[in-house]
Amino acid sequence: MKNVAERNKLYVAMYHYIRDLAHSRYPGIKGLDLSLFREQIGFLKRTFRIVTMEEVILAARGTYELPEQALLLTFDDGYIDHFTFAMPILEENHVQGAFFIPGKTFEEHSLLDVNKIHYILAGAKPERLLADLLARMDYYRGNEFDFPDNKELWEQYGARDGRFDTPEVLFVKRMLQMVLPEPLRKRISSELFESYVGVPEKILAYELYMTREQIRTMKRHGMHIGIHGYDHYWLGNLSKEMMEADIAQELAVMDEFIDRDAWVMNYPYGSYNDQVIAYIRSRGCCLGFTTEVRIARLNKDEPFKLPRLDCNDFPPKSGNYKTIE
Repeated sequence: MKNVAERNKLYVAMYHYIRDLAHSRYPGIKGLDLSLFREQIGFLKRTFRIVTMEEVILAARGTYELPEQALLLTFDDGYIDHFTFAMPILEENHVQGAFFIPGKTFEEHSLLDVNKIHYILAGAKPERLLADLLARMDYYRGNEFDFPDNKELWEQYGARDGRFDTPEVLFVKRMLQMVLPEPLRKRISSELFESYVGVPEKILAYELYMTREQIRTMKRHGMHIGIHGYDHYWLGNLSKEMMEADIAQELAVMDEFIDRDAWVMNYPYGSYNDQVIAYIRSRGCCLGFTTEVRIARLNKDEPFKLPRLDCNDFPPKSGNYKTIE
């Protein structure tokens, strides 16, 4: 008989881009190659028991017992990759994926800032991009915008490696995702996008994201659809009013895909705070997923703070999952 710890243990795998990288328009994008995704799903199916989001919700409520080596598949950001490449492989293997989709991607067909940054990084050498960013920061500092000097910011945000990023890449991401004033982040991101990518943002947005009809098809095929914020903001950094407005807008456009009394939240960038949790709980949310790197334990973890592992933590990319507690 399983002990309590094993009954409540859950691995959660996190995916973003999944595509045939060598034959894509941007082979430098940081994603999981399609052949490796197929191989990985085979490994996960052999090694774990892949469970559905509905089973996880019941287990978190204490009315269902997860199998040993339970694993949940989660997919962020609503990419067309998930419809074109991921879903057919999931269906072949008779497993469910949980897809978390920012409403802005299909409601406005507008490029999210996070994806502008991904494509800028895919099209530029990190050293050149860093120099370009620092020069633009110097240009704008003290005119319309006030923020610390470059040396101070580098020491705080760039002088260390991320789990999968060099210091240069980590610094660019942090400056353009959260550190610089939001109007300046948007301005510089658009300038760099035009310089390094050179494709109109609207065109790339139509190429990059699923449509409402495709999301509807995924749900009809048994995939779980969840909430990921409307504009993919760092929710924990917003004012209470902006945070509530963003989530309310997301719930409105995602209404046909979710159970309004028991929906699931995946925090963009893993960013949340007590105000975010209180608000989503009041609106019917039952679980929340973060980017904290751990194995979830449903008998110990708060249901609105569940950790996840990156797909790069599993074979054939690595065996990190064996050493993560």
